[in-house]
Amino acid sequence: MGSESKQAPQMKNPADAGETLDGLLERGEISPEAYAEYSAAADIALSSNAGGSPHAPRAGMFDHLTLRVADLVVAPSLSVWGNFALTLTDGEHPIARRVHVAFIAPTPAHVDRFWRAGLDAGFADDGAAGPRPQYADDYYATFLKDPAGNGFEAVHRDGPRPRGMIDHVAIRVTDVEASTAFYSTIGPAAGLSIRRQAPDRASLAVGTSDGSLSLIAGEPTQNIHLAFSGDDDQVRRFHADATAAGYRSNGEPGERARYHDGYYAAYVLDPDGNNIEVVNHHR
Repeated sequence: MGSESKQAPQMKNPADAGETLDGLLERGEISPEAYAEYSAAADIALSSNAGGSPHAPRAGMFDHLTLRVADLVVAPSLSVWGNFALTLTDGEHPIARRVHVAFIAPTPAHVDRFWRAGLDAGFADDGAAGPRPQYADDYYATFLKDPAGNGFEAVHRDGPRPRGMIDHVAIRVTDVEASTAFYSTIGPAAGLSIRRQAPDRASLAVGTSDGSLSLIAGEPTQNIHLAFSGDDDQVRRFHADATAAGYRSNGEPGERARYHDGYYAAYVLDPDGNNIEVVNHHR
């Protein structure tokens, strides 16, 4: 971190951190790196005030989302931003298609820059930056699309947002009822609960973080990897509940030291073949 990390703004209450930091970042008074550091400190304070441990596994949140792409601009085969990652396709792992990922923007100005950067990078404009009152009074967002039909959104809203970079995810599914049954089955272990359901779509809350996962009827999303956080018991329950209901295992509960020491996870496939995981990092 730069020298700014030693000059944290004075905050009377960690709950006020989001609004205070957004203003500082908008005016250029702190760097994005310092913003991330202060936000993490506020998260820890809020967790402590609530009686929780900042190091305990947080069930019911997006742990990470990985998409396979045909090429990366830079040489590495894996690029990671917070809890979102891109990795290259190979013979066994085709390109990801038709997923919608919404990223949290700390300020409306970040939404504007996201839109401009996306257009400069060759993405298709799917909705210019601006207010979206049809979603919520404070919803300021922009939308881009890549050649594989994946949609990317940056959204700014007032108040606390989910931890990490991902605000919400929407996937297309062959059969809404069948997919809702799957995600309801893993819900107790993965921290998912149904908000609403209709014949052509369903929405699930992701824990208590105000994140969401939407299931929308259509040509299905393909080849995505979506992981939720949990503890060891939740990892085991996730796999046991899913396989007992007839869903296909893609990896039994166990440590995956190739990722890092203590990485304990299990994997199952959803009805459209997407790889779903619950993981405890033991960090």
